[in-house]
Amino acid sequence: MNENVVDILIYLYENYMDNDQDPTSDQSQIHDELIQAGFPEQEVNKAFQWMDELALRQAPEDHFPHHPQGSTRIYTDEEQRRIDADSRGLLMFLEQNSILNPAGRELVIDRAIALGTHTIGVEELKWVVLMVLINQPGQETAFAQMEELVYNDIPAYLH
Repeated sequence: MNENVVDILIYLYENYMDNDQDPTSDQSQIHDELIQAGFPEQEVNKAFQWMDELALRQAPEDHFPHHPQGSTRIYTDEEQRRIDADSRGLLMFLEQNSILNPAGRELVIDRAIALGTHTIGVEELKWVVLMVLINQPGQETAFAQMEELVYNDIPAYLH
């Protein structure tokens, strides 16, 4: 089985975060369930670490400098290598349409790079954005819009 962290995050979202039931808070029980579902333990551990780091990196909007309307994010060489051009276009689209704010965009970039995959494509990035937004207080509308993009496979932007 060639599962990666994104596959585990999708499983966690669909089984624990996307329902109205009280989520199981016992991390070891969820860990065991993931192993029984066939996910490699090393990848499960990476996914839990990724989620823990996401929770730690939450910061209020006012901790980020104001970005003037129409400013452009310049990506580092590593970010350009790891986040493909379509994914960078998606980030721009999401920010221009107020689904992501500059702080959220930076958190998405940080978490995308933290996946450890060679290249982050659009589908993986959509899930990263969804996971970031579900963990952001006050982002319910943006989360609902992103969930629509993820589940209905709506093209996020035109080429």
